[in-house]
Amino acid sequence: MRNLHPVKIGQCLLDGKHIYIQSMLNTRSDDIAGSVAQAKALEAAGCEILRAAIPNQDAVALIPALKEAVSIPLVADIHFDYKLALAAADAGIDKIRINPGNIGAMDRVKAVADKCREKQIPIRIGVNSGSVEKDLLAKYGGPTPQAMVESALNHAKLLEKFDFNDIVISIKSSNVQNMIACYRLAAESCDYPLHLGVTEAGTARMGLIKSAAGIGSLLCDGIGETIRVSLTADPVEEIAAAQDILKAIGKRGGPQLVSCPTCGRTRIDLISTAKAVEEALRGCEKNIKVAVMGCVVNGPGEAREADIGIAGGDGCAVLFKGEQILGKVPESEIVPALLAEIEKL
Repeated sequence: MRNLHPVKIGQCLLDGKHIYIQSMLNTRSDDIAGSVAQAKALEAAGCEILRAAIPNQDAVALIPALKEAVSIPLVADIHFDYKLALAAADAGIDKIRINPGNIGAMDRVKAVADKCREKQIPIRIGVNSGSVEKDLLAKYGGPTPQAMVESALNHAKLLEKFDFNDIVISIKSSNVQNMIACYRLAAESCDYPLHLGVTEAGTARMGLIKSAAGIGSLLCDGIGETIRVSLTADPVEEIAAAQDILKAIGKRGGPQLVSCPTCGRTRIDLISTAKAVEEALRGCEKNIKVAVMGCVVNGPGEAREADIGIAGGDGCAVLFKGEQILGKVPESEIVPALLAEIEKL
């Protein structure tokens, strides 16, 4: 585990002991009612930190409306205009995303640092391959991981100059290998918490795959305190995807489903059965492993570490709990019988 400088965002403490799921509103910043409704949906889905674009002064009015509607910390996404950062801080924002090097003279950087220190508001510095400064592009021959990390740390130094170090850093790329390299280098180069993400990852399908590869790899290395699965989709889908990534690498509890890919021995509709079980368990919080296997030849043996499961037969399935066979059920009753036994656990 990295030796972190802990940063508090609202009630969330970024100290390496918990990985927080983040998302961002995609409603118009001037649509307060729509933004509030989406914020509530994201919180209900399991979002733990929520970011909103604040592109102009009128959008600052969104902050108190969101603060009243949800209890999770709010992040103001601000570019270039330091006055918006000051206004967001006064409006009660919990965190500001802004790059100090892009807001002008040092007196502006100092004003933001002083205001955020006064209000105990952390600042997230966000660098991506399209935001690297020209001198660094020339120095490294392009937006390499070294260039991106140096860019982020240069922004951090501007805040450090004014005795501000409640900083979170993100260094995103749409290229998974570059993204991984950036964060590994950043983890070696600073003690600030890191916000992980593959930027512009794509639609729900490919975006999830790229995010799982990039975010999952880093989390397995012990790198990352907050994550966002960026999808060209409903932001609520980002939360489910992030939860699944965390669950897959053992960073979150809840049920884990193991199911076989089927083969010529399979005599039940295992694909539909597995999907039905997965959907039924979506709201379950029990830390259990559930197996949905295609046949009794390998099923119970391959799934012996499962707490409960089924192994298909010819139009039926054997229901088992650990190594104990509970009985045989017809195909039409597999899912309800399995769910009934899960309720007993």
